[in-house]
Amino acid sequence: MAKLLDPRQRFVPAAIAQPMVLSRPFFEDKARAFWMLQAAGWSGYFVLRTVSNVSNSFEFEGVIGVIIETIIGYCLTLLLSTLYGYYRRLPRISGALLTLATLALATLIYAVLEAFTFSLVSKVVDPGISLSRVVGYLFLTFTVLAGWSALYFGMNFYLIVEQQADQMEQLEHQASSAQLAMLRYQLNPHFLFNTLNSISTLVLLKQTERANVMLSRLSSFLRYTLANEPTAHVTLAQEAETLKLYLEIEKMRFDERLRTHFEIDPRVAKARLPSLLLQPLVENAIKYAVTPQEEGADITVSARLVGERVLIAVSDTGPGLIEMKARPTLSTGVGLANIRERLAQSFGADHRFETQSNPGEGFSVEIEIPFQIDEPNREAA
Repeated sequence: MAKLLDPRQRFVPAAIAQPMVLSRPFFEDKARAFWMLQAAGWSGYFVLRTVSNVSNSFEFEGVIGVIIETIIGYCLTLLLSTLYGYYRRLPRISGALLTLATLALATLIYAVLEAFTFSLVSKVVDPGISLSRVVGYLFLTFTVLAGWSALYFGMNFYLIVEQQADQMEQLEHQASSAQLAMLRYQLNPHFLFNTLNSISTLVLLKQTERANVMLSRLSSFLRYTLANEPTAHVTLAQEAETLKLYLEIEKMRFDERLRTHFEIDPRVAKARLPSLLLQPLVENAIKYAVTPQEEGADITVSARLVGERVLIAVSDTGPGLIEMKARPTLSTGVGLANIRERLAQSFGADHRFETQSNPGEGFSVEIEIPFQIDEPNREAA
């Protein structure tokens, strides 16, 4: 992160490169940035003063004087940078007063040295340091040193703002990651509770073989899902494989009553979405479409490419919203609001989430997200 401009300090590399001169990558190496700016500034000052001297009347002594004047200014500003760095750590009012006092003293010293240099290299009638000559140089030296000081503090203020912006971005990322992790961890216990309840039922019915098979499949499912970070994105193909593992467990409970269909367009197989996003929708369909009907229901998971977006649908052939208040949320209260929140955390406003239902004609959920094939950039906190 960018810290205050001081030639003795270095930067921690910034995460995002910017092409501007004042971008953070330019200040990644604090010493290099300071010396480059110092050299460029005083070189420009030397060129301007030399051109001004030549345009009036070219004299070799005048060029020598400009060289000495530039060297003095260069050294004085190095001293100022050290003092200013110390003043920044003081209380604001004390630091400001000391800065102004130091600038005034440096201006006077610069003017005296310039007057002395002029008397040495120029052919004057009265060599030496006269008060009138020092006063004549005060305006120029004040303009130069005040301009240098303004640039110094301006750049440091810019870097402080950039540092605060980085900190805010990191805090927002940490909060977003924590919230996504919390939402994801809500899903796993919910599914685990229902599956263990089913296994318990099989054990009570003394169907030990089926219970062992379900435990084995549950182990495979958890191993597969826990391999991913809670905030990670997976491909649509991976999400479909996770759903199939989950449905193998549920088919142990419902047999032929649960009929599943996957219609995944190969073009969107690598599209990325939050892991375990669709599992609660399928679980919801099983609860409200398969369970209440003797004949069971069909559950279809489809995904297709629409322009540059991915349209995902989870639909069933259940009774639909016969009980208007029962369907939108899952039994543990996680439900559709949880999925909406995960989509908002992952894609912001760039997504669509809709539910459709007619009594007796089933229930469906449509999700539209951007077609992304790369893992979203997540900076380390």
